[in-house]
Amino acid sequence: MLEWLPSLHGYSAYCCNQVAAKSLLDHKRRQAAVQNFLQLCQESAFSRKLDVWSFLDLPRSRLVKYPLLLKELLKHTTPEHPDHKPLAEAVNSIQAIVTLINNKTGEAECEYYRRKLSYLYESEDQGVASSSRILHCHGELKNNKGHRLHVFLFEFVLILSRPVTQNDQLQFQVYRQPIPLKELVLEDLPDGEVRLGGSIRGAFTPGNERAKNFFRVSFQDRSRGQAHTLQANDTFNKNQWMSCIRQAQASVQGSGSYAGGPQETPCAVVDLSDLSLNCNEDCEKMEER
Repeated sequence: MLEWLPSLHGYSAYCCNQVAAKSLLDHKRRQAAVQNFLQLCQESAFSRKLDVWSFLDLPRSRLVKYPLLLKELLKHTTPEHPDHKPLAEAVNSIQAIVTLINNKTGEAECEYYRRKLSYLYESEDQGVASSSRILHCHGELKNNKGHRLHVFLFEFVLILSRPVTQNDQLQFQVYRQPIPLKELVLEDLPDGEVRLGGSIRGAFTPGNERAKNFFRVSFQDRSRGQAHTLQANDTFNKNQWMSCIRQAQASVQGSGSYAGGPQETPCAVVDLSDLSLNCNEDCEKMEER
C-alpha cells in the first residue's frame, strides 16, 4: 500500500477537470439527439441503469473510501502487530494525498466559476474576486422583488449574478457591486418583516402568508453599494447561507489580509454539488428562461 498510494496523485488532474466536464455534459444534454442516446444507454442492461455521470464520477467517489478503509484496518490492528506501523503510515499518506487533491479541486472549481463571471461595468470591483482561491458555496436566491439571482460566496467576496447565455455558453452576469467580506454586514430578517416588492414594516404577502426566510447583505459604508434583501427556499437553506457567510467572514478576519495562503480543508474530496446550495438543476432552469 505504501508503494502504491503515491500513484493516486494521478487522480488530481481528473478531479480538477470534473467541474468543466459536468458543465459540458449538462450543455450537451440540451441537444435532443445526445439526451436520447444517453437515456437509451441508461435504460440498457450494460449500464446497470446508471447515468453516465455516475461512471464519470466513480473515481472521485472511490478515492475517498481509501482513508476510511485504512483507518478501519488500523483500528482493528493491535499495536504489537507488525502491520500496525505501516498501516499508520499508509493512513497519513492517503490523508495527505486526498487533502492535496481536495485543495486543487476546490481551486479548480473556484477558477472555473471566476472565469464564468461577466462584468458589465468597470466600476464593479473585480480585484477581490480574482484573488480568491476558494469557492465556499453558490446557489440560487431570490431578492425581495422575486427576481432569481445566482449568488457566489468566494474566499474574499460575495457576488450576486444573473445567469445568461453568451455564444451558446452559460455565463454569470454580475449584478450590482460585489461586496468584499471585510465590508459585508449580514442581517437576519424575522419572518413577516419583508414585503415582496420592497417595503419593510411588518408586511404580509398576498393571501395573508408571511414572507419567510429572508436575510440582508449590505456594505458597512452604505455609499459603497446597494444592500440586497435575499430569500432562501426554506429555513434550513437560509441558515446554511448565513452560517457559511459568517464562517467565511471569520476566516478572512483571521487571515488579516486578502493575500492569505490556502486554508486547511478536511480529508475528503467532496461531491461537486456539495459546494452548491440548491444550485445545479435550478441553474439550468434559469438558463432556459
